[in-house]
Amino acid sequence: MSAKDPKSKSDRRMRGFEPAGKLLRQRVRAAGESRGFAVSRLLTHWSEVVGEDIAAQTRPVKIGYSKGGFGATLTLLTTGAAAPMMQMQLPQIREKVNACYGYNAISRISLTQTAPIGFAEGQAQFTPAPKAAPKAPDPQVIEAAARTAEGCKDAGLKSALETLAQNVLTRSAERAAQKKG
Repeated sequence: MSAKDPKSKSDRRMRGFEPAGKLLRQRVRAAGESRGFAVSRLLTHWSEVVGEDIAAQTRPVKIGYSKGGFGATLTLLTTGAAAPMMQMQLPQIREKVNACYGYNAISRISLTQTAPIGFAEGQAQFTPAPKAAPKAPDPQVIEAAARTAEGCKDAGLKSALETLAQNVLTRSAERAAQKKG
């Protein structure tokens, strides 16, 4: 191709840095689709799809489609002790997963049980890392937030405005500190 060919410009990679998610998007999608996950969000945001309590005890393993393409089977991995409780919650899990797809893609869910410690030690550990506790706001931020909402007469609205002001002031202070450092 010559340098003046218009096709060479479109084939060129963009200049500068690309987000890592953009670089890996196609590979993650291909890996997910090879295991039956047409919607990769089901894998990446499992706890948001089904809830923290269910996600702590299960993991999606694969989705198998029948010959017609409709009525897929979702296979979930769980520990043996949690399997009876998860078995009772399968209709709710199915509804939540189908809501993620946007249609009734999953008609059946099967559970696969595993020991808490398998062949590779710790493989069945489902509980995500605990979230960090939020820091207490700076007293100056609390005072500034109270001054912002002091004209409001409704107590509930005033409390909400103070919380909003604290969040905005805290985030703007964090961003300013990041720019300096």
